[in-house]
Amino acid sequence: MKARIKWVEDVMFLGESGTGHTVVMDGPAEAGGHGTGMRPMELLLLGLGGCTSYDVIEILKKSRQDVQDCVVEIDAERSEEAPKVFTKIHIKYTVTGKQLKTNFVERAVKMSTEKYCSASIMLGKTAEISHEFVVIDSE
Repeated sequence: MKARIKWVEDVMFLGESGTGHTVVMDGPAEAGGHGTGMRPMELLLLGLGGCTSYDVIEILKKSRQDVQDCVVEIDAERSEEAPKVFTKIHIKYTVTGKQLKTNFVERAVKMSTEKYCSASIMLGKTAEISHEFVVIDSE
């Protein structure tokens, strides 16, 4: 896996993934930025959310659950002192589908966070990560 980051100006950077996708990173005005892009730590949380969402959906599909939607909301706290690592992360999964079995959703979340989601496992080395889930029946 590769990544390339190019400085544009001030505190704005253009990140390019090895697969050719790009993202703008920028800081707030008080740090010399223009607020025109995401901050790097926001991208880490988005990566965590994407990683665990993918896992949960795949696990539920393989379990023959009729999953129709999955929304992950993440709240995080960071250390006051540098390095300002994440210290607490709370992940809330809202999973919608037809006759979803709650125990299957619980199992999918657990498998993602404890076994499959590399981002969750890596961030768990510095942060206390907690989870909750809500199941919505679409019928």
